[in-house]
Order: sequence, then C-alpha cells, then structure tokens
Amino acid sequence: MQPICSHLHNIQGSGDDSSSSQSAHTARLSGESSCHLSGDVCIQLNSAVGEARENASSRHSRPGSQSRSHGHAHSEAGGLDDSTPDAEEHSGSSLSELRYLLQWLHKSLPYILILCVKLIMQHIIGISLGIGLLTTYMYANKSIVNQVFLRERCSKLQCAWLLVYLTGSSLLLYYTFHSQSLYYSLIFLNPTVDFMNFWEVLWIVGVTDFILKFLFMGFKCFILLVPSFMMSFKSKGYWYMLLEELCQYYRMFVPIPVWFRYLIGYGELDSVLGWTLGILLGLLYLILKLLSFFGQLRNFRQVLRIFCTRP
Repeated sequence: MQPICSHLHNIQGSGDDSSSSQSAHTARLSGESSCHLSGDVCIQLNSAVGEARENASSRHSRPGSQSRSHGHAHSEAGGLDDSTPDAEEHSGSSLSELRYLLQWLHKSLPYILILCVKLIMQHIIGISLGIGLLTTYMYANKSIVNQVFLRERCSKLQCAWLLVYLTGSSLLLYYTFHSQSLYYSLIFLNPTVDFMNFWEVLWIVGVTDFILKFLFMGFKCFILLVPSFMMSFKSKGYWYMLLEELCQYYRMFVPIPVWFRYLIGYGELDSVLGWTLGILLGLLYLILKLLSFFGQLRNFRQVLRIFCTRP
C-alpha cells in the first residue's frame, strides 16, 4: 500500500508541477497575446515612462541652469558695480578740479585786479579816446536817422550842428596826435608809428575806422542841408544808399597796408624763416581780403545799378 500511495503522490506532485508550469506558461502566453493584441497601450505606457524620465532629468538639470544664470547675473551685477565707482571717481575728480580752480581764482582775484588797473593806467589815453569816439558816433548816427525820418520837416540847424561837430571832432583828433600822422592811413600811406607793436597797429586801425564813419556821416548831413526844390527826398534816399555802400568798401580797404606791414614784420626776424613766414601771412591776409571783396561785389553792382537807373 505504501508504494502505491507514494507513487500516487508522485503522480499528483508531477501533475501539480505540470499544472503549475502549464498555468505559468498559459499566463505568459496570455500576457504576450494581450501585449500583442493591445500594442498601442504598451507603447503609450513606454512613452509615458520616457517622459517621466525626461522630466526627472530636466528637474535635475534645472538647478544647475538656475545656478549658472544666477552666476551670470551676479557677474553682470559685479561688472556694473565696477563701472559705477569709476564714474563716481571721474565725477569726483572733475568736481575737485573745478573747486580748486575756483579757489585759485578767489585767491588770485586781488592780483588780477591790480594787473588790470596797471594796464588801464598804461592805456588810459587810448581807452578814454575810444569811449569818446564811440559816444560821438552813437549820438551823431541817432540824430541823423531822426532827421532822415522827418523828411522835409528836418531841422537844418540840427544838421549843420552835426556837420560842424563831426568835422571838429575829426580835426581835433588829428591835431592832437599830429606827430603820428594818423591821417596818412586815409590815403593808404603808412603813419609814423612803430608797426612792431600790436597796440599801435590796433590804435591806427580803430581811429581811422571812426574817422571814416564821421566823414561819411558828414556827407549825409550835407545832403540833408540841400533844399527840397534842388533834390527831392527820393533822390536823397538814393544818395544815402550809395554813401553807405561806399563807406563799407572804403573801410574794408583802408586798413590793408597797416595790417600787411605788421604781418610781414620788417626787422622783426632777420632769419630766412622769419621773412618767409611773414610774407606767407601777408599774402594770406591779402587773399582773404580779396575774397571778401569779390563776395560783396555783386551787392555793390546792384546798388550802383539802382542808383543810376533810379526805379
């Protein structure tokens, strides 16, 4: 009985084993068949797993990128911080220099005033005469303009007084400085002064310019004195226009010999370089004067045409 029972048990065990192996095999087959039958579901699951892995890797990589971005931002902020102190230092240095200059001027102001007073005392005659000439010119010019606007109602006595006043002022000036022969410059000659001194040259040019203004203003006063039946107001207007234009051109050409001689500098430099430089400066001055003359020549021709045709 025992051998039979053991044999039966062996048969049952082998049957259980075979049944279990069969069941596992059938499970695997069913799983494979289910996978084969539902392949789309498997693919979706795999893709979901891949996306989850990518998200995890991106989450792991984000802190590094954030740290790099923070590092870059910190570096830029550091660069800005480095440039800001440089700008502040530059502005601070400029302010300190300006403050130093103001302090120097404040300390040097008394000495500058003393020097200015000394220069004024040295040229007191020329400064006083310049102020007197300017005042005379402004007064005479304003009076002539008022008399011109009055037309036929202009005061003959006022015009005669202006003519005498301008003539007397010019003659008195030339008589006071007759040793310098300043009237020579009116006819393009050289006065008897030192042309090496800049202030002397400026004195000659300034006095001659004022005298020319007085001269042509005297001509205008003379035209104002002409009676209306001899010259109409319209004809006087043409004469005023012509005299003004002639005065401008004459004042342009009169100082040319004086400045030319000063620029050449006779006896200033004995070397060849000095003579060459002086001649070049003089020629450049003449060229500029000629260019200015030809630039205004068209206006002068137009004035002459208007004066001759009298439209």
